[in-house]
Formats: sequence, structure tokens, C-alpha cells
Amino acid sequence: MPLRTVVGRGPRRRRLRGRQDSEDVMAAADGEPAVLNGGSGEKEPGEEEKEEDASGSRDVRAQCSALDAAPAEAGGPSGDKAMPDVAAEKEEEEDTDSMDGSVLYSLTEDGRESEGGRRERDEDKRAARKRNRPDGGATRSSSSDEDDEDEEEEEERQQQQQQEEDDEAMEAWLGAELSDLRGPTWRAVPSLRSREIGRDSRQFVRRVCGARGLVQRLELQGRLERHTGCVNTVHFNPSGTRLASGSDDLRVVIWDWAVRSAVLEFDSGHKSNVFQAKFLPHSGDSTLAMCARDGQIRVAELSATQRCKNTKRVAQHKGAAHKLALDPDSPCSFLSAGEDAVVFGIDLRLDRPANKLAVVKEGDKKVGLYTIYVNPARTHHFAVGGRDQYVRIYDQRKINESDNNGVLKKFCPSHLVSSESKTNITCLVYSHDGAELLASYNDEDIYLFDSNHSDGADYRRRYKGHRNNATVKGVNFYGPCSEFVVSGSDCGHIYLWDKYSARVVQFMEGDRGGVVNCLEPHPHLPGMATSGLDHDIKLWAPTAESPTGLKGLKEVMKKNKRERDEDSVRHEDQYDTQLLWFLMRHMRNRRPARRPREGDAETDESWSSPDSSDEEEGGPDHVQCMSS
Repeated sequence: MPLRTVVGRGPRRRRLRGRQDSEDVMAAADGEPAVLNGGSGEKEPGEEEKEEDASGSRDVRAQCSALDAAPAEAGGPSGDKAMPDVAAEKEEEEDTDSMDGSVLYSLTEDGRESEGGRRERDEDKRAARKRNRPDGGATRSSSSDEDDEDEEEEEERQQQQQQEEDDEAMEAWLGAELSDLRGPTWRAVPSLRSREIGRDSRQFVRRVCGARGLVQRLELQGRLERHTGCVNTVHFNPSGTRLASGSDDLRVVIWDWAVRSAVLEFDSGHKSNVFQAKFLPHSGDSTLAMCARDGQIRVAELSATQRCKNTKRVAQHKGAAHKLALDPDSPCSFLSAGEDAVVFGIDLRLDRPANKLAVVKEGDKKVGLYTIYVNPARTHHFAVGGRDQYVRIYDQRKINESDNNGVLKKFCPSHLVSSESKTNITCLVYSHDGAELLASYNDEDIYLFDSNHSDGADYRRRYKGHRNNATVKGVNFYGPCSEFVVSGSDCGHIYLWDKYSARVVQFMEGDRGGVVNCLEPHPHLPGMATSGLDHDIKLWAPTAESPTGLKGLKEVMKKNKRERDEDSVRHEDQYDTQLLWFLMRHMRNRRPARRPREGDAETDESWSSPDSSDEEEGGPDHVQCMSS
């Protein structure tokens, strides 16, 4: 059986038990100094002999005493003559039993070490040499370890530098067109005191609705839940007592929003997603106009007993119809726009209500429409936007398609005029007095134009930070004098910008589904309703105890910008691919015709040409809202 010896942490020189003990005793009896087995401890070249801990030092002193005592017992005058013998014995033993630190190993009967013990001992010796260096092994390592650490440090440094550059670029991008916030236009205490004594009481609510301090206190008040699909439209009646909503479930609900209950629910008569439902002004809330993906324009007649008499179709587009535009002075006329590029004027007093006012074109190509709005100050003017970058304004009194395609004036941000990216306008609205026009661009920002400027004028303000890609996103003014701009985002948040400084003053989490599409301010009170991919309508009011801290705004804006930049790169790649295909096709068509031989494959001409009609193209109406 092999003799197994367990050696623990301690001095370098230990006496092995068993047969080795007897050999040491016999050597001492012959007058030779007693050398501890395993104590030869031959050092590595150039390495000073050190003791690792206090216990080791005490054991070494004890061993030195034993060495001094052994020659004395043999009759020598002192221990000086024993040292050469010890050195000679060290040279003979060649470090066979020396160890550094603590280790568990075994010896066979012939004193040879097992393979596992040798490997463990070698590893411990390397570790001990590293510990016994003058600097303790703390700052010196192998070249491979140093290279790995240098690479990690370099990578961390590059990541940190990249992060700093991204932050700087983000700050520069956001701050490029910002102005300082103006002082507050409404002060609570003086305004309340004036109302109590009857001074300017009629202006109290109007000033409150436009106060930045209350906008910064907007928070969620409640949800209206009845629909079973995405809610694509919300609209208050002129008095603000009722709220109409339409959904992918093809139903329209009329709400008493103050008590959060539905007072009327009916089938719209549409065959596909309801995109908009609006109360006609001055109609006593008895007429509701609707449009949908099926291209139909329908009107619902509501009774005073909270029921729907009927719905009837009054116009039909050849593509999806996204928006309606109300005439603020008329209870029986409104406009509609569709992806077939047609604008209908609808007058319910006529036997044939629909009248084609304009076909929107850029050159000879039709431009599908996503949005339309009537100027509240000049009701004969209306603006449209759609599948290109231009905001077009028409005058209903003089639309001559032979003269500039009937357009009165066009606006576009200067950097988008010659842009190769296919930028779309998803929504536009006039301000309360018709002097300003707000347009939201797909994969771009929101721009404010002066509607009184001449044709081709550039934008006045730019509002950044949100994300408009996944759906046909809405935009709106907030406040009685259009003091703020409000929009939803693909990130599921609601943004409110101060109109004059273009700074974000409120940032709220909206739909859990991730996209907020519709935003409808209350006509008289400080609050609004929003909807999106969720199946409910959310109500907001300024009831928070303290203004918002805009927590997490910068991180969300960075993410939105990064995603937009990545989409821009992908679109450029797609454009390059299509351009390459077009050039190859053109070169192929210029080759002289040759007679086809048997077995020749037919040329693939399945791609549609860039000049194909809008009816053949698949429009982005499918992104308005995912099917419920």
C-alpha cells in the first residue's frame, strides 16, 4: 500500500512521518546534523528566501535551534561546521519534497509522487513564485494576461468614447433649433383673486388651459373601455360633453366621458377599420361623419333618445380614406381625402352629396392623401398632405388643375425638397386662428409653417424627439391659443412641446401597445383624450401635485433617434437596390432584339415600373393600425 502523507500550510521544512523519521534519527546518531525531510526547499534562481507568514517564521526559528543542537550533541564545538553538510544535502535532494504554500499530495512506497500530486505541486509552485516576487505579484503578470487586460481596457475606453460622442451628437441635434422658454403667462394667485371679485372671469378658463404649469401637471385620469380593437379616432363634440370613438371592431361609441360611461354604441356600416368619426358642428350632436379603410364616407343620424337611426354612404374613394375636414361654420358640409389622391366636397343637402374638388398631383403622378384640414379663419382654404414631402394649400373657389395643378401654395422643409428618402406627411392641422400650419412627417420630425407666407417658404419651428414610423401618426395643437404641440410616438409616449421654444415640457407614458396615434384636446377645459393600439381611450387632466421631471426622456429620445437613423440606412440600401435594378433593366431594354430560341426562359418583368399608378401600388394604409 502506498504511504499517503497530508501536509498543511506551514514552514518550508517539515519532517515526514514513517520510514523517513527513522532515517533522520540514524543520521543524527552518526554525528550528522538532522536535516528535516522536505526542508531542503531549493529556491528558484534569483529568488530570495522568504517566509510567508508569522507561523512560518516561528517554525524556522525552531528548526534553526534544532540544527544548532544537533552538532552539539555530536561533540562539535558549534553549529558552524554543520552548514556545509546541509548545503551538500540540498544539492543532492533536488527539491523533491519541497513545497510552497499548502498542498495535498501522495507518495508511493518508493517515494515517487503521483501524477495528480505533481501537477498540483507545479501549479502551486508557480503561484508561490508569483507571490514571492518583490511586488507581491500584484502588478506583474504574464504577457498574455497583460495583453488581455490591455485589450479590455482599450475596448472599454473606446465604448466610453463612443458613448460620449453619441451624447454630444444627441445634444447638438436637439439643441440646434431650440429657443429659451418664455416666462409664465398665467399666475395662479392673481388670476384666482381676479375671478373672485368678478374681474376677467370669462378669461379665467382660457388662460388656465394655456398655462405651462398645468401642462406640466397632466396625468392619467382614467380609461374608457368598450372597444375590442385598436381605437383609431377620438373626437369631442363642440360643447365638450360627449366624446366619439371609432375602432378596428367597426363600431362607434359615444361617451359621457365625465362619468366614464358609454351612452350609445352602434355598427358603423363600414367593412374595414374605422379611421375617423366626427360630430358635425351646429348639428345638435345629431350627425356624425365617418371614414374608413374601405374608402367609404358614411354619415350616421343620431336621435335625442340615444340611438342611431341609420348610417348611409355619401361618397366612395378608390383607396383608404384616413381623414375628414369639418367646416367650422356649416352643419351639413365637410371634406374628405383618400389614397386615390381625390378630395371630395360633401354637402348633405344635395341628392348627390359628393363633389370631386381636386385630384392632387405632383407633375403627372398622383399623390395619395393621408390628411386634410380646413382653415378655421378662411374656410374656403384647405390643406392636404400625403405620400410626398409637400404641404399643399387649395382655395375651393378657384381650383384650376391646368394652373399648377390647382395648388394655391406649397410648403416643405428646405432639406427635404431634394431628399431621396420617401418622406410622407401623416397628419397636418391649422392653429386656432389659421395663421400656422403644423405637419408631422413619417421617419422625420414635426414642422411648423406660417400659412400666410408665400409659396415655397421654409418652416418656422421644428419639434424633435418622438418617433413616427409604425403607424399613420396624428399631431395637434394644445391650448386655446395653440400654445403647445402634442404628438404620440412609436415608443408609446406622449410628447408636448412649447410651441415657441420647441422644448419638451411634458412627457407621459401612453399606450401599453407601444404606439399612440390620436390626440384630441378638450375644446374648453385643460385636458385631452388619446388613443392608439390599446383597446381603450385614455383621459388626461392637470391634477399632479408637482410638475413633471421628464424622467427617462433623454434615454427614450436617444433610442428613437437611433432607430430612425437605422431605418434611414435601410431605406437608402433599398433605394440603391431599386436604382441598380432600374439601370440594369434599362440597359437590357436597349439591347437589340433577338429572336427567341427554343428553351429560352422568359424575361422576368414582374416588378412594377416607378410610373405605375397609385391603384397598383400597395399604399401604407396597412400601417394605420394592426388588426385587432
